Amino acid sequence: MAKLVLMDHDGAIDDLLSQLLVLTMPDVELIGVTVTPADCYIEPALDSTYKLLQLMGQEQIAIGRGDYYGINAFPGEWRARPEIINALPMLINLPQSPDPYAYPSAPDLIIDKLTSATEKVTILLTGPCSNLVLALEKAPELKDKIEEIVWMAGAFKVHGNVQTFQHDGTAEWNVFWDPISAKKLVEFALPLTLIPLDVTNHVPVTKKFLSTLATQIDHKLSNLTGQLWALTIDTIPSYHYTYFMWDILATSYLAMPEQFTTETIKANVSTRPPNAGQTYSDPNGYDIKIATDVNVAYFYAYILKQFKQ
Repeated sequence: MAKLVLMDHDGAIDDLLSQLLVLTMPDVELIGVTVTPADCYIEPALDSTYKLLQLMGQEQIAIGRGDYYGINAFPGEWRARPEIINALPMLINLPQSPDPYAYPSAPDLIIDKLTSATEKVTILLTGPCSNLVLALEKAPELKDKIEEIVWMAGAFKVHGNVQTFQHDGTAEWNVFWDPISAKKLVEFALPLTLIPLDVTNHVPVTKKFLSTLATQIDHKLSNLTGQLWALTIDTIPSYHYTYFMWDILATSYLAMPEQFTTETIKANVSTRPPNAGQTYSDPNGYDIKIATDVNVAYFYAYILKQFKQ
């Protein structure tokens, strides 16, 4: 029986790549996609989400619109990426999504899908967790319908990737955007697996990988994903910033958990400057499973295989 998955992403390149990856998994049934207006402007991100569903013949999958804006905004130039994505050759002539203001709210869609699910649901978060927290605050009884939450979030034994005023650099962006919701999610004490920077730092988007992917250009998904990853090349190489397979790695956990090294720790989330959004070990905290390592060669081979479909 297929694993039921509900995905919440925030519209960036790696989120949309992750949505495509989920749709290639034969043992996963994607029952809904909600979009958080974090690393995106929401209207073009909804359009990208719908177009990718169309491309995969899955446009019947419900989409939810996030209307909650977090505490610490992503840089505007990052958020504009879906506008570029919608102009790519494989997407520009696909029909646009329905009225972006007519979608159900993301928390309401999460509540609806959890309520109607006949078995427990895995939640995949590749952006902030705000929509899920809002849903569970509104309908706390639905916590029992969750099998596991897999979230690309946090940094424990490595430096964070937030570089901004009044911050000490310890946080990861998905947590920093809304550290209060992140703390609430941890405190729910649900089965929570974090794929933090500690492990995503092992899987950069390299030119070697892009070169190998380009040898598969006759396959439409390799062609499209190669175009998407090429849009990140302005960060490769960089003395201060590198594009990693953050969300793709977290998504791959659904299909290959045995390739990850994990440990369960007690942890917490800071909500105040100068380390707002920091995830840290805390003996008085909450049990969280975190990934610390991955079979890197297997992971890259898996991605190339899935996008050769």
